[in-house]
Amino acid sequence: KKEVYHLEQAAIGGHAMARYNLGVIEQHNGRLERAIKHWIIAATLGDDDAVKYLRERYPRFVCKEDFAAALRAHQAAIDATKSLQREAATE
Repeated sequence: KKEVYHLEQAAIGGHAMARYNLGVIEQHNGRLERAIKHWIIAATLGDDDAVKYLRERYPRFVCKEDFAAALRAHQAAIDATKSLQREAATE
């Protein structure tokens, strides 16, 4: 109960992994539609695991438009984190 509360607070604050974990909890509780919504938001925030879960459920539970939008937003989030300084630091 406390875990879910804190995950919700973190997800509201924009924490992608918390949003992903809420999706896992919702799926475990039998609410797949809510879980998918959490994973779409997590993918939008750049979470790779959420994209993996959405890919596993496409096209049976995730419509093409939602999946495509989540992939585009995920790529945009990944691109936004790239910088010349970061790339230079990894070399």
